[in-house]
Amino acid sequence: LCQEPGIILCTFGDMMRVPGSESSLQEERSRGADIRVVYSPLDALEIARKNPEREVVFLGIGFETTAPTIAVSLEQAERERINNFSLLSYHKLVPPALEVIFSDPDIRVDGLICPGHVSAVIGLKPYELLAAKYHKPCVVTGFETVDILEGIIMLLHQMSQGEARADIQYRRVVRKEGNPVAVELLERIFQPEEARWRGLGPIPGSGLKLRSAYEFLDAAKKFQLPQIADLPIKGCSCGEVLTGKISPRECLLFGRGCTPLKPVGPCMVSHEGACAAYYRYTPAKERN
Repeated sequence: LCQEPGIILCTFGDMMRVPGSESSLQEERSRGADIRVVYSPLDALEIARKNPEREVVFLGIGFETTAPTIAVSLEQAERERINNFSLLSYHKLVPPALEVIFSDPDIRVDGLICPGHVSAVIGLKPYELLAAKYHKPCVVTGFETVDILEGIIMLLHQMSQGEARADIQYRRVVRKEGNPVAVELLERIFQPEEARWRGLGPIPGSGLKLRSAYEFLDAAKKFQLPQIADLPIKGCSCGEVLTGKISPRECLLFGRGCTPLKPVGPCMVSHEGACAAYYRYTPAKERN
């Protein structure tokens, strides 16, 4: 899409280095494609306002944390009749993925440290359902060292008592009910659909697509983009790393064909990924 004349593709910085089947956005920009990094979809909407003669496509990624802001930008585009703005949606939902992980008999999970920012939107209910169904304690935790340590202590306390419930450690940000306004906005603009996860495969109800009333803002339909097969990456073991079946060093590509400077799989692309963190804090002589 970014190779088409008249297209401005906007996205978050994390997407620039993500490897595609043939290239990455970073490589395509170096070849002349007009690809712009923005901090918010509202920035992309402003680019569309200033460039009415060009088509501006926002490549939407992320989880329940980023999706509400994207929904706001779509409502604004509709309200202002900005016809040269559209969304390519690759959003994911966290609870369906956790359901897949918990239901796998080969995964020995004792408890779950739940993501703070996502939980600020969806609240505690999805984790309460998981804790009850699989008898696994869940704790919504912040990102500071002391947050994570306290979250682990709270998990250990539940385990020692034979309990399995959902708790909140990150109380300064997360409320039990989450953010009902954001959830209502998501439900109004989007609807769940099956989505493929790198390393995990297809998961029903784990993606977000635009509802029929907003399909005119769907870039995939607007530009008649073909479905692209998500082929497994030879040698990449991100699925096993993501589900805790192996450590990053057990992947054949770790530190060799896959590094933070030239990542192959999603675990190495993001600085928050397991492989990227493992690479950063492992002595150089032990990386391969």
